[in-house]
Amino acid sequence: MLQSISAGFVAAISGFATSFALVIAGLIAVGATPEEAASGLLALCLAIAVVSTVGALWLRVPLAIAWSTPAAAVLLAASGHGITFSNAVGAFLVSAALVVVTGLWPWLARAVTSIPKPLASAMLAGVLFPICLAPIQAVATLPLLAAPIVIVWLVLYRLAPRWAVPAAMVVAIGAILYSAGTGWIADAQIAPQLVFVAPTFDFFTILSLGLPLYIVTMAGQNIPGFVVLQSNGFEVRPRFALVSTGLGSAAGAFFGGHAINLGAITAAIMAGDESHPDRAKRWTSTLTNGLLYIPLGLGSGVAVALINAAPTILVTAVAGLAVLGALISSVVGALEQPEHRLTAIVTFLVVASGVVVVGIGSAFWGLLVGGVVMLWLGWRRRPKPGLGEDTEKPDA
Repeated sequence: MLQSISAGFVAAISGFATSFALVIAGLIAVGATPEEAASGLLALCLAIAVVSTVGALWLRVPLAIAWSTPAAAVLLAASGHGITFSNAVGAFLVSAALVVVTGLWPWLARAVTSIPKPLASAMLAGVLFPICLAPIQAVATLPLLAAPIVIVWLVLYRLAPRWAVPAAMVVAIGAILYSAGTGWIADAQIAPQLVFVAPTFDFFTILSLGLPLYIVTMAGQNIPGFVVLQSNGFEVRPRFALVSTGLGSAAGAFFGGHAINLGAITAAIMAGDESHPDRAKRWTSTLTNGLLYIPLGLGSGVAVALINAAPTILVTAVAGLAVLGALISSVVGALEQPEHRLTAIVTFLVVASGVVVVGIGSAFWGLLVGGVVMLWLGWRRRPKPGLGEDTEKPDA
């Protein structure tokens, strides 16, 4: 049992340390105040704790729950588009509602999974690409602070890949403390509070933020999470997983949280053989993982104050290292079908451009333009037989 508990501990610490900076930066990018960002991080941790605990005790399977890292990247990519946080919360709620509906009505699940992989993967790659450039830009502008972060990440990626990003985050915290001094401590909330955010629903924000959040959460997190569980011999009812994470996301949204979903990397830690030799006992790892998110969430006020005091490029650099693996997977997924490579590249370029047209962000336009290009290139007129050509198929 100690082995299973330790797997849950490793999954919680590595999952939190890997991307909490990205979540904070993403929430602030769409208009959250430091207090609202701390509330959002705490709300996500509490939602993860509740859904993980209920799922583990009820289903007795290692149902790994995490916040949506790709969705946090979508938030960060929306920086500078004039989105208010109340509108962002409205988009969070719409995304959560779509996840719940997906769990209740299988036809929507089939519609989401039928989105061509080159389009969904290229959209995610376009969102992640500017963020993944940040480590290079940080080394160029702040070499003394950023270079150690990248070097530690690279060394551990070779020796202990699971700990590469958490270790880089530790080095980044050291760099932030060195550059910020002690002034940030006065702004830290030792005991963060949940701050209610009244949602407002803006059509353009829903299209440019809510819909991409839903797509990347489903395609980038939930579907891979199901695959990991199935590959380890666990059959999970999609209805429970999607409805519970959708409701958890909706509850967290009222306090600033963007989305929770099935984990993929953390699921591999807690559902695999290293969690427990007996498959029937691996659910205790997710129970441990969920409960640990409560004390981790209580540190959200300090985390936000620290990240808020850091140079923006340094925080984005760590976020870029955290999502580099997701960028690789999305690029491979976008380009693996030769006949759709042009469509994928067009989608990627439109999304990566960051254009905003009639108040709608580039993620939506990338999907739309990519879909049009795919339909146009995929449409073929059936050739008419020419003079003297046989209109019948030759015998095999």
